[in-house]
Amino acid sequence: MRALDTIAESIRIGYVHPTKVLNTLIEVENEGGLGAVRRIERHLSLGATALRDRQHPNSDTAQQWLNSTRAYLITQAERKQAV
Repeated sequence: MRALDTIAESIRIGYVHPTKVLNTLIEVENEGGLGAVRRIERHLSLGATALRDRQHPNSDTAQQWLNSTRAYLITQAERKQAV
């Protein structure tokens, strides 16, 4: 999955632009639906915890991805309920 490569690269460098996060999540949803976004969220949850446990200097970037992914999922669920 190309999105995982994008996420990994941004965590490696320790920076991600909000637009990049949103575009990546939209791309994931377009390719695989919300189930694919949920899988990304699970990967990020495990990865962010592991990075934090190891006191990795870029664990904050992983947490930003995780928080953004969760917010995206909540927003999409609310939109579907509103329709």
